[in-house]
Amino acid sequence: MMFSTDFVPTAGEVGLLPMLTYFFMTLACYCFLGNVFFCLLTNQSVAPEHRISRAYGGVIALVAGVSYLLITRFYHGMLHDLSQLSSPEARAALIRHSYQAIGQYRYMDWAVTTPLLLLKASSMLRIRYREAATAITVMLLADFFMVLAGYIGEQQLTATGEIITSGKLLWGAISTVGYVVAVVALYGLYKRFAARGNDTERWGFRFIGLTTVTTWGVYPLGYLLTMTSIDLSYVHIAFSIFDIFNKVGIAVVAYLVGKRLLDERLDEQKVLDGYATA
Repeated sequence: MMFSTDFVPTAGEVGLLPMLTYFFMTLACYCFLGNVFFCLLTNQSVAPEHRISRAYGGVIALVAGVSYLLITRFYHGMLHDLSQLSSPEARAALIRHSYQAIGQYRYMDWAVTTPLLLLKASSMLRIRYREAATAITVMLLADFFMVLAGYIGEQQLTATGEIITSGKLLWGAISTVGYVVAVVALYGLYKRFAARGNDTERWGFRFIGLTTVTTWGVYPLGYLLTMTSIDLSYVHIAFSIFDIFNKVGIAVVAYLVGKRLLDERLDEQKVLDGYATA
């Protein structure tokens, strides 16, 4: 649908699945930008030693929000071109080729946000860099290596946009090495510093760590699915949902940890009085 020079996509023009993809991309963008304000406004509502996690959460949300602004802008343009096509083969080819372009924004996002998510986990146990400099450095470098190798793998394309399967599988395997090293380093930090935290902090660390070894598995699955004939709109939707969970959901968990610690230190009646007069 055209209004002057502005195109507003509808399911009748582009199909229901692309519109659902557009919906979840836009939803993710709103969630990330909203989380920036959430992290800023709740900075004083958590225990002082956990305010660094609010900073991590704000940066993660800002980077992801900008990334999804770029993604939705590109996808909106793709939908305009899609509405001009009637051939199912041509539409499928456009969606598949556009996926490769959008994936670049995702990897640039992950190169910044995934190391910060790992640092966010370590902040749950109040681990200072100088206390475990080697382990933290290895963890961050391994994570960045994982993302970079995955990005190179996604670029294994011919001039016509066809995937070079052997190259993509090779770089996917190389990327997995970085992931394994990062997870092992993160587990080593927990074993070393778990006694420092209380039950709430250990729960926060375990929750974030568990998402690292479970929900992060969706991304390599999507990486492999690009080599099948599946409609890649499903992969876009899955990535959008899991990006919200891994970035906004983790920020909420970290907030609950820090807030509970602060509330335990405050006089309960003063807290209740403060709410009553606010």
